[in-house]
Amino acid sequence: MPHLLLKDLPRYECLLEAAKEFPELDPSAAEAFLHLLRTGDEAFGVTERNMSEHNISQGRFGVLMLLWRCTGTQGRSARSSGEECGSGSRTPAELAEAAGVTRATMTGLIDTLERDGFVKREPDPVDRRMMSVRITARGERFLRDFLPSHFKMLAAMMSGLTEAERKTLVHLLSKILDRAATLLAVQDTPSTAAAK
Repeated sequence: MPHLLLKDLPRYECLLEAAKEFPELDPSAAEAFLHLLRTGDEAFGVTERNMSEHNISQGRFGVLMLLWRCTGTQGRSARSSGEECGSGSRTPAELAEAAGVTRATMTGLIDTLERDGFVKREPDPVDRRMMSVRITARGERFLRDFLPSHFKMLAAMMSGLTEAERKTLVHLLSKILDRAATLLAVQDTPSTAAAK
């Protein structure tokens, strides 16, 4: 489902008019924000359709990608030492944290991936009281079959930008991401929550 329920974005002149009634409205900020959301919705739609054709959801794909290339014999200590992927498994809590979803949501994703044979739960190699999740050979085969078309689609979507424009876009989006994280942190402070 799209985040922005507007197909036709308001013209800049309309935003200028609205700013007369609402002085808090910064027309250029609103225009940039609306274009950001609209573009995100369209890009998400393209990837969603491609994934649907391969019978995978965004969430399940994300879990597989978090587990993929996490193979080796280094164990959990590699992750704690700052390496991105140090072992062949992760706990459901680690996966939930990395994906930015609740543990309950992650449990559901793991359940369906395990049902389809893409992942396997097993006792954690470090703490046998916990369970770890690892990608199976079937999950790896799925990714090896799916990723070439996925990467080709991503390249096609970004083909309208030069390499320099892509770097600029990443830089600008990173600034917006940092600002959004700051605003969320301010909203989550206890004094802000108590004032509501």
